[in-house]
This record gives sequence, C-alpha cells and structure tokens, in this order.
Amino acid sequence: MTETSARFREFKMPDVGEGLTEAEILKWYVQPGDTVTDGQVVCEVETAKAAVELPIPFDGVVHELRFPEGTTVDVGEVIISVDVAPGSGEPVAEAAAPAQAPVAEEPEAPKGRQPVLVGYGVAESSTKRRPRKGASVPEQAMAVQAVQAELNGHGAAPAARPLAKPPVRKLAKDLGIDLASVVPTGPDGVITRDDVHAAAAPVAEPAPVSRETTPAPVAAVVSSDARETRIPIKGVRKATAQAMIGSAFTAPHVTEFVTVDVTRTMKLVEELKGDKEMAGLRVNPLLLIAKALLVAIKRNPDVNASWDEAAQEIVLKHYVNLGIAAATPRGLIVPNIKDAHDKTLPQLAASLGDLVSTAREGKTSPAAMQGGTVTITNVGVFGVDTGTPILNPGESAILAVGAIKLQPWVHKGKVKPRQVTTLALSFDHRLVDGELGSKVLADVAAILEQPKRLITWA
Repeated sequence: MTETSARFREFKMPDVGEGLTEAEILKWYVQPGDTVTDGQVVCEVETAKAAVELPIPFDGVVHELRFPEGTTVDVGEVIISVDVAPGSGEPVAEAAAPAQAPVAEEPEAPKGRQPVLVGYGVAESSTKRRPRKGASVPEQAMAVQAVQAELNGHGAAPAARPLAKPPVRKLAKDLGIDLASVVPTGPDGVITRDDVHAAAAPVAEPAPVSRETTPAPVAAVVSSDARETRIPIKGVRKATAQAMIGSAFTAPHVTEFVTVDVTRTMKLVEELKGDKEMAGLRVNPLLLIAKALLVAIKRNPDVNASWDEAAQEIVLKHYVNLGIAAATPRGLIVPNIKDAHDKTLPQLAASLGDLVSTAREGKTSPAAMQGGTVTITNVGVFGVDTGTPILNPGESAILAVGAIKLQPWVHKGKVKPRQVTTLALSFDHRLVDGELGSKVLADVAAILEQPKRLITWA
C-alpha cells in the first residue's frame, strides 16, 4: 500500500541484526481493528540469528497486516499499516495509489546498512502530537532520522527521561522499577534489561507474562508416495549452514585430542554445590571447564585472535567473549558471555545459567551471538565421546567436551575406576600453530585433572 494520507502510517521490516536482509514473521500479536500504542510489541520475527519481538513506534488502530505468519519478508518491506487518526472521517487509502494521486517522494535511502530496529530509542519529546496533513517528508523517514540522531547522540531528549528501549521500559513497569533510579551500563547511557533486573534484585520478581515462543510450523511437503518430506531451509538452520560452509572452507582447521582423568573436578563440582557463595547458581562440570579454558587463554593469550583478510592483519583480542554452543528448537546457536575473562566463578556461573535459560526460551538476542572469540561445545550431553568441531566464523578456537564416563584408569600405579573424558580442540592454523594449540589443550587438561591449579594459575 502506498501511503496517500497522513492518516495512515506504515511500519517496515527493520534490520534487527548486523546487516540482515530478511526475517520470517513467526507470530502476529495484533489483528486489524486492534488499538496499538507506541512501544507495543506487534509481532515476533525470526532472523538468521534469533527470534525478536518488534514494537510499533506510534499509536493508532491496526488497518492492515501485509503478510501472514510464516512468511519471509525482506528488510524494508512494509509489514503493517496503522490508522493514526481513527474517526477523522478521511477516506481509507486504497491498496494502490491512483495514477493521478500525487505521492510525496521519499528521499533516497543512504547506502549501507539500514537503521537497526526503527522505533527503538527515545522520542525527541514526551508530548504526543497528531501527524500534520500534507507533510512533504514521509513520516517513516522522519522516524528513521530521529532514531539515527538519538543513537548518534545528536538528538535532544529531556534530561528527566532516562534512555531505554520500549521493551526495557515495559519490563521496568512490570517490575515496578523507576527508570530514573536505574544505573545505565549500555552504550551512550542506555538502560538495558540487565540494568533493570539488577535494580529489581532486592525485591521479589513477579512471574513474567507468558508468550508463545514455539516457532511457527515449517511448511513441509510430503511426496505423493509418502517416501520423502521436503522442509524449506530458513532461519537459524539456513544461517548455520552458510556459516559452517564459510568457516570450513576459509579457515584451515586442525583438531587435537586429549583424554583426561576428571575425577577431582567432579568432586569439586559436588563441593561447590554446597558452597554458600554458589547458592542458587547452576554448578556443573561445564562451569569448571569454562573456567579452565579461560585460565588457559590467559596463559597463552595469542590463541585469542582473529584473522582480518581484508587488512591482512592478525587481531589479538585482549578480552574473551566465551561462546557456548546451545541446541534449541530453532537449531544450533552460539551466544557468548561478554568479557568472561573478568568474571569470578560465581559470576561465570550466573552468566552461564542466564545464557542457557534464555536460549531454551528462544529469547536469545542477536547481540548475544555477536563478537565471540572462543567457543565451547559440550557434545558429552548427548553421550558422545568426542568430535571434530568446526570453528564459529571469525573465532580462533573451539573446545569440544565429550561424555564423562567411569572407566578403568591407571592412578598412582594401580588400575582404578575413574571419571574420564576426552577433549578436542579445533583451531585456525593461520593463527595458531601446533605448539600453541597443544599448550592450550594441555593446560585445560591439567587444570581439570588437578583443579587446584585454578587457584595458582588464574
């Protein structure tokens, strides 16, 4: 529909990630005739990285939903139109503007990325105004410019109104938190969900409003003789396939293995479960394996790097964003714990718990899956002994952890039953040579065999 009157506003599919080109509409939360308000979530979409809820950036009554659930829509396509002046008596805009009807020309879109999630950010004024008729610049473009200005720090917002995205404002409202009292940690002083949760920590948190998170069913086609079923490749599965092909045929992979006695680590896990500092936290072998890998990276920092093909440079990272491969109903995703190297063991346990629960709920954000440096994949949970993992694109190494099993093992000169596992480290041989890779893997194994080394090596 072409916008022929200021009465109707159109909301386009935004780029909700880093340069994504399309997203699938999983679920509509509104229907034509429903009243919507600025910041209200109107639909859930699945990108190549995650499921994301989209808020509408203006008030009004839903006029038309352009696409049904299950449709993949290009970024920039109009997905919903809203009557922002219901009851005004103006005629409803037709599906296609008449040839003789003058339509305000939209300015040419700037080259490069589209703005991220139009409608996020703080409005220039808290006073709501009706759109003026005959505006020469389309309102969608004006909204884009306002958001861009605010994100760049050029928009003037009232000092009394804290910076926060609409979903964060709703979360704060549900928890009874005054945003003015929250300390922001996001870029440019933006309040994040974590900031709100931190402010709400001392009080009991109400039960979250449940929303269906089950992905829309994929339109599978069964052959006439029922011997084959064809399933469209889309969403996370499509992105994973493309990423793995790119990684496997770009980075020269090398994988090394070591089998290690982790009996003492398993005993330490049980001890930590009773430690008062770990009360309420998720304590399992993965926690200590993650800590062991972080210590190994600290002792061998050159392993934490990336290859910049365009600049022909090796980029050494002085931080560790630790990725954890997670199997979800939508496929394999790899969210990462930001600045994991700076976290204490209780903080790392809390971050792992949040990462796992968010992934299971299908609520992992695109930002949580960007910027990883090194990854852990725990294939042992499926009873698998080991594997040859493929690097997450842009990362230097990935550690696969096999199943921990009771096996006969030579311990202090005698064969005894011990808890044993096999570790596999894949690394980019452009960045990491055999010696460095071996040192990292040997350090991880040594810590898991003698976890007291965490104290002396950390």
